[in-house]
Amino acid sequence: MADRLSLQDPRDQYPRPPFPKQPQSAPGLAARMDPEPDHGETSYKGSDRLAGRKALITGGDSGIGRAAAIAYAREGADVAISYLASEEKDAAEVVALIEAEGRKAVALPGDVTDEAWSRELVEKAVAGLGGLDILVINAGRQQYRETIAEVSSEDFDKTLKTNLYALHWIAQAAVPHLPPGAAVITTASIQAYDPSAILLDYATTKAGIVAYTKALSKQLIEKGVRANVVAPGPFWTVLQPSGGQPTEKVAKFGAQSAFGRPGQPVEIAPVYVLLASQEGSYITGEVFGVTGGAGVA
Repeated sequence: MADRLSLQDPRDQYPRPPFPKQPQSAPGLAARMDPEPDHGETSYKGSDRLAGRKALITGGDSGIGRAAAIAYAREGADVAISYLASEEKDAAEVVALIEAEGRKAVALPGDVTDEAWSRELVEKAVAGLGGLDILVINAGRQQYRETIAEVSSEDFDKTLKTNLYALHWIAQAAVPHLPPGAAVITTASIQAYDPSAILLDYATTKAGIVAYTKALSKQLIEKGVRANVVAPGPFWTVLQPSGGQPTEKVAKFGAQSAFGRPGQPVEIAPVYVLLASQEGSYITGEVFGVTGGAGVA
């Protein structure tokens, strides 16, 4: 494969479906995916755009959170990542990649559906990093159900707690620590604007993330803190084969995009860098769609 930043046809830059069948139990491990996602492990090149910054990323073990963590470290930031204890293998790889850049890494295993832990992880990140000025709330739950009858109250409750309640608990705990110039970045989805029939609860939470972040941005700019949303389209992450999509859809995942393939996590990392950096100083309350040509409106 050519260097990621060399001139090339983006349609052929990364693998295209069909992909092998590869079901996993949730939350899954990135290392078991075929093809293995590119989170930027060897392909992301930094340029000190976040030198001296201190970032907390939820869901930082794999997928988009992992890509953001790698990019932030390569841009000069110290990084704390939260993740489920069952994702320790992926998380350990991210910690090693952060430390390889000479940056401080703080590992925070725990379940963000627990309110006490969601608040505690912020305090642990602040203590471990010596402060906090970038907050990326990215951890998410996506489990497809074919019909409304199959969406149990347990499903609905767990998806809302993972994707929305935790967002509120973590943001509420973090805001008092954020200095002027800090940035909050949340992860929504194209599902907020063009929901799939089989993702009722997930799509509902992603629309909620957009509204919550836009409202929060109006409060935070009064203290000089920016808040923005990233809304991905089809990205090749472990969320998909671990129950996020039916097996047959995983095999064709991303084929419907204008590129004919899913995005790789490293391809969205630069957006998280821009929104965290001082280069994004006049950006707040915005939704950045990275959807493979589908848009977010």
